Amino acid sequence: MTHSNHTPTHTHQTAPTEFVEANGIRFAYRRFGKPGGVPVVFNQHYTGTMDYWDPAVTDGLARTREVILFNNAGVSSSSGETPASFPEMGANAIAFIRALGLQQVDVLGISIGGFVAQEIALQGGDLVRKIILVGTGHRGNDMTASRSTEIFSETYEPPEHLWLAVHFAPSQVSQEAGLAFLERKWRRQDRDPEVSAQTVAAQGEAIDKWIAPDENALAYLKAIVQPTLVVQGSNDVIIPTAHSVTLQQHLPNAELVIYPDSNHGSIYQYPERFVAHAEQFLV
Repeated sequence: MTHSNHTPTHTHQTAPTEFVEANGIRFAYRRFGKPGGVPVVFNQHYTGTMDYWDPAVTDGLARTREVILFNNAGVSSSSGETPASFPEMGANAIAFIRALGLQQVDVLGISIGGFVAQEIALQGGDLVRKIILVGTGHRGNDMTASRSTEIFSETYEPPEHLWLAVHFAPSQVSQEAGLAFLERKWRRQDRDPEVSAQTVAAQGEAIDKWIAPDENALAYLKAIVQPTLVVQGSNDVIIPTAHSVTLQQHLPNAELVIYPDSNHGSIYQYPERFVAHAEQFLV
């Protein structure tokens, strides 16, 4: 593999999709930004692909870091089946990272990608230096306040406006930020295929296992000792904001940022502010 693909001239729009084999899976990934230093590996939300990231976030971080986007096993352009548990997804992500020959990474995860990021940290040990958890929660979260079932089951015209309901607050300012995000997200021409029914079902099953009530649900957080930045919207209707507060309270080395008038995709509403916070944290 040549390193010419990884020159700083590549961006979210132009970074080629590459492939690496691990665990019998052909992982699709894109790698761009400032080489050298510790790369940031991005873990995507429910039903998302590499094209669901916000270029304002990825290119923003790529100014100071190498950014690695990938599709986990069975997702979109990666081969294999999507496993029905987050520990298995975490193990696959670690295999992917090691297959790239990386000794240490920072991990970012949004929503269920945050569950996967926690698993990477738990299983990967010294592989993970720092963690950013966005719009996410802990095992055994009480999801009765979540409106995700209702939001995902409604019909949207155009269908892409589902993400305005998922990621953004109802206010005019937030919805306008959402439309700007969707426009940025659709600029790339050679796009990943959408996820399969198998992936959707497996991710749903994994969520059910993760949120199953467990009186010792929070105990595992003590083992995630890496510095962690927890980022959330003021009213996350998918994974209730309170779970991010709980994460910060139970992780040994965590700080919490809550952005105003925002929802599940707070970093897509405030990309410049988030990139500034992330850069400061990832030093």
